Parts: sequence; structure tokens; C-alpha cells
Amino acid sequence: MKSFAIAIIMFCCLHLSGQDNSRYKIIAYYTGNGEMIRQYPVDKLTHIIYSFLKLQNDTLTFHNEAQRQSLEQLVALKKEHPQLKIMVSIGGWGGCAPCSELFSSAEHRSVFAKTTMALLKQYHIDGLDLDWEYPAIEGYPGHVYAAKDKTNFTLLVKELRKEMGPHYILSFAAGGFVNYLEQSIEWEEVMPQVDFVNLMTYDLVGGYSTVTGHHTPLADYRPGQESAGKAVNWLLAKKIPARQLIIGAAYYARIWEKVEAVNHGLYQGGQFKQGVSYKNFPAFFSDSSGYTYYWDQKAKAPYRYNESKKLFATFDNPRSVREKAKFIRRKRLGGIMFWELNDDRPAGGLTNVLYKALNN
Repeated sequence: MKSFAIAIIMFCCLHLSGQDNSRYKIIAYYTGNGEMIRQYPVDKLTHIIYSFLKLQNDTLTFHNEAQRQSLEQLVALKKEHPQLKIMVSIGGWGGCAPCSELFSSAEHRSVFAKTTMALLKQYHIDGLDLDWEYPAIEGYPGHVYAAKDKTNFTLLVKELRKEMGPHYILSFAAGGFVNYLEQSIEWEEVMPQVDFVNLMTYDLVGGYSTVTGHHTPLADYRPGQESAGKAVNWLLAKKIPARQLIIGAAYYARIWEKVEAVNHGLYQGGQFKQGVSYKNFPAFFSDSSGYTYYWDQKAKAPYRYNESKKLFATFDNPRSVREKAKFIRRKRLGGIMFWELNDDRPAGGLTNVLYKALNN
């Protein structure tokens, strides 16, 4: 009787473990305060990555007291939402100026890992996301980068894992384009040390581009074009476990101006003008705005063009994130992340669409 009971318990534990391992991650980057987040569907999220903390010398810390208080409020959400993990992020576009030089030092890597672990413990944070844009290749204009960054990133990750142990989450945000994949990371060394990688499969046509295109497409079909599918297939070919791969969605549009009315503005010359949050789409792309909606079946990506004002817009929407969810399920990936929750609609937004698409 006793052995039968033990067998039942073991079966249940394995079954529950299997359920947990099969659950798709829905990861929100978030820059807002601890009160504002309550208007969003936190119950649909598995992780919130609070962005970005401050790198002061070789120590991770807060920008100000308000940021510290917001983090405490985010951590408190776990009492109401036991499925939720709260992480913090370092870096971001323009936020890792000292990273190349700092993390070239074994001493600084060690101090950073130890002080980061102390911070995680003190505030009951579940993990760290590294958002160094970018090791070994040019990122934010003027930021130092060097070939040795590639190895130093590996050493940094290993030092962090040594201090954090197996029970804290360690991830990193990766450029979703081929140059980053090839030049920035020692994938075979890094991936066994981290829980997952957040592929920034957005901004693939960035603000410096003088030619329009899809900034967050699922598929590519033109020479040199980037896409989520291309990044994922590159990594799968490297034998990176599919469950460690998290693709990205964009909760914002990118707008180009001075775009001629050829091919509805797609793949035409232009000048980046602005970004628009998804929550502002109804007003910005209203029926009277002059924008016409189009869908690129090959890229699985939407876009809009305003012929009278020569404006082109590229973005994610419910249709494109459903396509990304199908891709995640088909490839058996780990899930999806997005930048960022502040840009969503509090009710009826893209987060709800993602949750339904991944869990139905």
C-alpha cells in the first residue's frame, strides 16, 4: 500500500512538472510604476521584467527612490498572482555605455554578480535579464564595443550563474538579426547557463534606416531581410533548445515620412518620424486619418500607408501576434515577450490576444 501511494505521488509530481514545463511564457518588459500596472491583465503574464535598473560603477542599483518603491509593488503582485515571476533588467538601448570596459575585468564581473545576488535576495526578485546592446558589435552610437566582448559576456553569465545558483532566473535580451547572432554571443557556452533568451525580433528596420520595411515580421523573403523566423531557425540549427527561445512582439508602430506611393510605401525610401503606442492606434489610425491598412502574407506582418501625407507605418497587431503564437506552438518554442506593457491597452489589448492564442 505504501509503495502504491509513493507511486501515485511520483506520478502526480511528474505530471504537474510536465504541465509547468509545457506552459508558454508570456513575458512583459515594463518601465512604469507599481500602481499603474494594476490596470493591465497581470494574470495573463508569466514574467514581468522591470526595466531598467542603474549600473553604478560595478553595482546594480536603483535610479531613485520611486523606482525602488515601484519594484517593491511589483514584487507584491506575486501574492495575488502566484504564477508570476518578477525580474529586473540592466542596460537597454543607450543604457549599457560602460559595459564593454566594465565587464572586461574579472574583478568587476565578480563584484557585479555578488551585489546583484544581494539585491535579488533583499527585494525577493526572481531573476535578472541582461540587455547589453550589443557585445562585440556597434549598438548605441558612441558606445564602446570590442571583439573581446563576446568572450567577456560568456564569463559574465558564468559568474552570475555561479552566484545565483539554480533557483534564480537568468536571461538575456538578444538582437534578432544575423550580425548579432553571428558576432555577439558564444551560444554553445552561454545557453547552458541561462534559462532563456529574449530575441528582440522587432526594430529589425530601425530608426536609422532610410528605407521602409517591416520592423517586426515573422517571416522574410527578400535578400538581407531579417525576421523572427530567420533568427529562430539560425539558433535551432546551432542545436539551441527550442524551449529556451522566446521571440519578441512590438506593442508600438514605427512611422516613416517622405515615402513615395510605390508598393503602398513598403520597401521605399523614407525618413523615420516617430513611434506610436498600440494603445493610441485607434486615434492615430482612425478612419479619418488617411491611412490604408495592408497585410503582407509572405511576412505575416501588417502595415499602413497614408498616400496624401506620404507616411508609412509598420507594427504588430492582433493578426500578426496570432501568427507569432502559431509559430511558437509549431516550433515548440518557450514563448513570447514584448516591449512593452505600458504601450498596451488596459482592456482588450495585445496581451489578451497573446494569452488566448497560446493557451487555447
